[in-house]
Amino acid sequence: MPKPKTDAVLLEAVELAREQLLDITDEQQIGGYAGAAAEEDRLLTHRFTAHKPGYRGWEWYVTVARAPRSKKVTVCELGLLPGEQALLAPAWVPWAERLKKSEQAEQAEADSAEADSQDADAAEAGHQETDAG
Repeated sequence: MPKPKTDAVLLEAVELAREQLLDITDEQQIGGYAGAAAEEDRLLTHRFTAHKPGYRGWEWYVTVARAPRSKKVTVCELGLLPGEQALLAPAWVPWAERLKKSEQAEQAEADSAEADSQDADAAEAGHQETDAG
């Protein structure tokens, strides 16, 4: 699939993107411009550094678009996305897999306890034979 062309009209919409972020956050939480990326033809995402407490390494994003032959820019969506330096939660593990690990640990513990019990029984039986003889 060919790389989408960067649309000049959308690329110039940095101030519109910043203004739209002001609808959802304080100006102090919006840092410097971090760049733009063309998602598709006539669809582009602007990024800004986030200064939101608890979100170190995250970026504000605003995705903008325009219709063919139109110069009117439309905001599609905006919000926060983790950047490369963001602290993220570990990958999600489905419950069935987590349960398997738990069950395996319990089974290993039960097997170990059973083996210990058999060893103790064998030792007891050997001790009784030596006492009888």
